[in-house]
Amino acid sequence: MSSKFRISVFNKILLYFPIILLFLSVFNEFDFNYLNYQYFSFNFPFILIFYWSLKRIETLGYGYIFIAGMFNDAVLGFPIGISSLTYLIICGFAAYLRNITLRPNNFKDWFYFLFTISVANSINYFLLMLFFSIEINYYEILGNIIFTFLLYYIFSFFFDLYRNIISRIKT
Repeated sequence: MSSKFRISVFNKILLYFPIILLFLSVFNEFDFNYLNYQYFSFNFPFILIFYWSLKRIETLGYGYIFIAGMFNDAVLGFPIGISSLTYLIICGFAAYLRNITLRPNNFKDWFYFLFTISVANSINYFLLMLFFSIEINYYEILGNIIFTFLLYYIFSFFFDLYRNIISRIKT
């Protein structure tokens, strides 16, 4: 009985891994300042939210995404609701792409992701600058968009592997 319990607990953790990863990524704001890479940063929650909203929304629900945005605002010191709005904009773009796509293609999704994060970051930083007078370093934003875009393709490969493992466990 204990081995069956361990297997079922492991399967539950594996099933909820994207949600756990989302909350870990918003709680654990990391940077690479100690490596002297000034402009190397990427937004892992954007990658995670776009991929799972595009491929399998039931894994990562909109409520979890909204709450993760609230936690992200608290960690970063942004006004409450800005990150949630940005995350839900990304979800909206992913849902639109999911509904119009006849044949999914990771390469096309990758370039649509660039458009999505550009729009989401533009709205986010426009609101921060206009209403809250927060200073913005455009080089950091550009570096963040470029590295997030480049790393999406790599992470989508790993998320595809994870989806294959989960589909085998479920059946």
